[in-house]
Amino acid sequence: MQNQNSDEKNSSLEHMLTEPVGSLILKNAIPTIITMMVTAIYNTADTFFVSKLGTSASGAVGVIFSLMFLMQACAFTIGMGSGSITSRALGAQDFKKAHMFCSTAIFTAFFIGVLFTIFGNIFRESLVVHLGSTPTILPYALDYSRYILFGAPFIITSFAMNNLLRFQGRAAVSMIGMISGGILNMFLDPLFIFVFDLGISGAAIATLISQIVSFSILLSMFIRKKSLAELSPVHVSKKIRTYTDIITSGLPSFFRQGMGALSGIFLNKQAAKYGAITVSLAATSLLAADSAVAGMAITNRVDKLLLSIAIGLGQGFQPVCGINYGAGKIGRVKEAYAFLVKLSGMIMTIASILVFIFAPEIVRAFRDDEAVVAVGALALRLQACVMPFHSLIFGTNMLLQTAGEKKSATFLSSMRQGLFFIPCIFVLPHIVQFFGAEPILGIQMTQMLCDLLAAICAIPFTVRFFKKLSTLAES
Repeated sequence: MQNQNSDEKNSSLEHMLTEPVGSLILKNAIPTIITMMVTAIYNTADTFFVSKLGTSASGAVGVIFSLMFLMQACAFTIGMGSGSITSRALGAQDFKKAHMFCSTAIFTAFFIGVLFTIFGNIFRESLVVHLGSTPTILPYALDYSRYILFGAPFIITSFAMNNLLRFQGRAAVSMIGMISGGILNMFLDPLFIFVFDLGISGAAIATLISQIVSFSILLSMFIRKKSLAELSPVHVSKKIRTYTDIITSGLPSFFRQGMGALSGIFLNKQAAKYGAITVSLAATSLLAADSAVAGMAITNRVDKLLLSIAIGLGQGFQPVCGINYGAGKIGRVKEAYAFLVKLSGMIMTIASILVFIFAPEIVRAFRDDEAVVAVGALALRLQACVMPFHSLIFGTNMLLQTAGEKKSATFLSSMRQGLFFIPCIFVLPHIVQFFGAEPILGIQMTQMLCDLLAAICAIPFTVRFFKKLSTLAES
């Protein structure tokens, strides 16, 4: 049996090093995109069903979405940090190192999740307020966050295991665990919210149960040795260097996800602030703070759903990049990146056109409230204008992270929703107001401007890296 497993591992590695890169990326990307789409859909399902309870309830999901992003930031830091190292180790045939980083990452992820549960519940009310909850949203956000915090160990560890499997070219295996929980969540949401009359708590309980199911299935993949790298307490490292390597390698993911959480907090606060004082497009009534938060929350969810395509393609590229980079096959790394950017750019262009045309209908499907639609539809259309650039933003970031370019990848990942977003979300409302527009427009156009700036900044990083690769290939 052990020889059979060894032969399967060698065969999998051989495929990653010899098959055409385009087919390899698609083979890994399709399950990853399905996984991310289903994950985004069941997150969106919470917004959809909870929105039927009212605008304040809808806003609460948007507020706690930032908390989920914080959890995912930790999970992606550990999973993608250890995964990038594991993929290079597998490419170099260093299985002992691969086992160590895999096992250390999974146990660490669960421990961090436990810390989230303990401290999150102790400081829950203060946490929810700081996440951007208004007084009317607060009761809903408290109910929703209680169960999400109890699920933190399962949420964080599931995302970490998913990334570890994906970096080994096992995206199809990881897909089973993630989409099982996602599909279950979509069925449980209406059951718990409406049939059992649990309201917004029902949506959170549905998410908790679904995450436990995903965790159990993914864990079974490692126990049944469906992973190229093994999971065992015996392999857990006692060296501080192992943990620092995981964290520093995963920092780009932390900034990518963590900045998303932070930007979501500022977005909620600024939307509430300017939504409360902005006259609606009908120019007959004040646009309530909750409507602005709900409109931007829906925009954020839809945007993340579409981004899952670009990110999924990039994640399908990562194991191809990591294993071939570790094996010294530089030409295949270049070829894989070019394929990624072209395919992702084409798909995101089509998506952007559809979103721009149907933006009002998309927002109205979540919440049929003219004030919410007025905010969300314009924000969606502005965001659609820059969606094609995501192929360059995420493609370059994942290239650098997988190749071990920690500083460059971390800096680049912090731009889109950090270095650019945070100042813009505060400054743009004043700028547009100075030119005679309503300040809420500055909130709506912030992400669009940040994406454009991030794409421009990605270009010199890409050029510099490939110059370095050319030098390595010649030497």
